[in-house]
Amino acid sequence: MNSTSTRPVSSTSDVMTGLVLMFLSVMVSPLIDIFAKLAITTVPSGEITAGRFVVQALCMLPIVVWRRSFAEFSRRQSLFHAIRGGIITVSMISFVTTLKYMAVADAIAIFFVEPIMVTILGGIFLKETIGWRRYTACCVGFFGAMLIIQPSFEEVGYIALLPVVSALCIAIFVLMTRALSHREDPWSMQFQMSIWGLLFCAVLLFLGSGNRLRPLRSRHAGRPRLVLCRRRRRHGRNHRDPRRLRLSRSTGLDAGAAAIFGDRFGNDLRPAGLR
Repeated sequence: MNSTSTRPVSSTSDVMTGLVLMFLSVMVSPLIDIFAKLAITTVPSGEITAGRFVVQALCMLPIVVWRRSFAEFSRRQSLFHAIRGGIITVSMISFVTTLKYMAVADAIAIFFVEPIMVTILGGIFLKETIGWRRYTACCVGFFGAMLIIQPSFEEVGYIALLPVVSALCIAIFVLMTRALSHREDPWSMQFQMSIWGLLFCAVLLFLGSGNRLRPLRSRHAGRPRLVLCRRRRRHGRNHRDPRRLRLSRSTGLDAGAAAIFGDRFGNDLRPAGLR
């Protein structure tokens, strides 16, 4: 009795459809990276990533409702989608952070190690057939990426490795998507991934710093007067220091400000003739 494989066989039309969709993805991705490069100068990477998930969820929601894919949601599948959402969040934040310090072309060139990782990991975990030609192309592409990473590493340091982290996360994400796509609607998968990614971004934004959300704002950000008052109270015991009192009289500053500026400049009071 001959055994048949449970894996569906792709027809020629399906392969062509996949090629067209992949071509469109490759054409759109650089535009997204360019907009991220423009935004990273004023917006933190966590907010940019969260915004992308919001747009993706809003685009997928009408399609999911129209296809009635909500019936396919399950707790077991949600665990895998949560993992996918966490992985893609790390990938996006890593790559967007890279764009703050590197040119888009250099970051994308380093990120192109991702097809190499997908090819190798696909052969290991998904048991896909990979010939020597593909392995040879992977080796050539890997050495080409190393030629770009080396000068970038010397220029920006470990930031140059973030595209590699992003590529590894995307490779794992693609493998999980490939494994789940045989038993779940792709539109539903994208919608659930965006929801989980948005949740992870919300947690990171709440715990992180350097953005404009109140829970993440520095305690003293936007309150210089409060900081000055605290410094004055901290130096209150030194207000009656004779040297600082003489500095206060010669400069017209009050004793608290004299204490603060005296400490800031290393207590060097010789220019005022007080030593």
